[in-house]
Amino acid sequence: MRRDRVTIALYAHFVAWGWLLYSFSPSVPLLGEEQGITKAQAGLHGTAMAIGTLLSAFFSARLVDRFGRRGTLLLAGGILVLGVGTLMVGTTLPFTLLGAGVTAMGGTLVISAAQPALSVHHREASAAAVVEANGVGSLFGLLAPLAVGASVAVGWGWRPAVAVTILLAGVAAVLMASLPGRGALGSSRLPDGAGREDPATSSTPPRFATTPDVGHRGFTRTFWFFWVGLLMSVAVENATTFWAADLLITRTGAGPGIATGALAGLLAGMSASRFVVGPMSMRRAPEKLLLVAFAVAGVGWAILWTATATAPALIGLVIAGFGYGAQYPLSIALVLRASQGRPDKAQARATFGAGAAVGVAPFLLGALADTFGSHTAFLLVPVLIAIGAGAVALGLRSVHHPARAIPASPSSTR
Repeated sequence: MRRDRVTIALYAHFVAWGWLLYSFSPSVPLLGEEQGITKAQAGLHGTAMAIGTLLSAFFSARLVDRFGRRGTLLLAGGILVLGVGTLMVGTTLPFTLLGAGVTAMGGTLVISAAQPALSVHHREASAAAVVEANGVGSLFGLLAPLAVGASVAVGWGWRPAVAVTILLAGVAAVLMASLPGRGALGSSRLPDGAGREDPATSSTPPRFATTPDVGHRGFTRTFWFFWVGLLMSVAVENATTFWAADLLITRTGAGPGIATGALAGLLAGMSASRFVVGPMSMRRAPEKLLLVAFAVAGVGWAILWTATATAPALIGLVIAGFGYGAQYPLSIALVLRASQGRPDKAQARATFGAGAAVGVAPFLLGALADTFGSHTAFLLVPVLIAIGAGAVALGLRSVHHPARAIPASPSSTR
């Protein structure tokens, strides 16, 4: 896979968003303590981010149609910076909820334009490019919980670490502004066949590549199976990153700084996984790699959940990270691959679903933790893993049975 200026500029946006996610998510329990609110109320920041994500899903494809992916990325970066700035100055729950929502809207628009751009730009290597881009984001994001932990340890609080996002977004904007808004960075109104799979070059089995094109009637069942897998991937990752630190504090007695910094173990596993799985996805079926990723995530969760000391809990986080790291990029790559030449519309639907997952999963786990304790609440994670794996297995089956991949009805897919 050739990495040119377009690739690097797109990767830079994943770095900015990855830093925000992995610095702010573990900061939520600290923010809750700062404001004197319950875990469920703190979990509303995930809900606010979900609302921002859902709102962006309604107009992301239209923005790309109007301004192209380059213009959308520049606009989205500005919204992201505005949201982070609001978080920095907010001290009350309504203010920080607003900041979380605006931040998520900007960040989601960034990814909604960047992932289809990578998919179109790299064509047959699209899965590898999307996985690697997420790997780059999580690699830099690996430093974010450490930065939060260090900032808290010296008495500065969580805000300085999260504010680094503004600098990274600025760098990404400069790189993107230096490129012309055409090709993969142009409008989503692609020439006929652009972004579609070529049976001669695609790593997809030929019988999937020849699935009947249903035009604009709707997406196939294959698409929706992978879409459900994507939702569960997002739900599992966000539920864990929001509340794993709290689990470590209650189960192992670790201090807030140590528990928050321990999330770097999760991100280390995620980063390593993405750099390994990216090249593998060019030689192995992404669906099967995704099923393995769900299984590895389950093993990591089991170790984390049974741990009563910091060291084994950290091992569990690292192993879970190996699974989590592959889940989202492989899921979104499969969703885009099943879009039948409509990557931006597919991304919009993926964004809508991911937003719902971000909103529901952390809040639900937080509410369960308030009622039953963090340890019991974390039983939600393997349930989500099982649902995701089941959906991907059905998607894999439909890949090898094209007749089952057609939409059930036009209205059911809109």
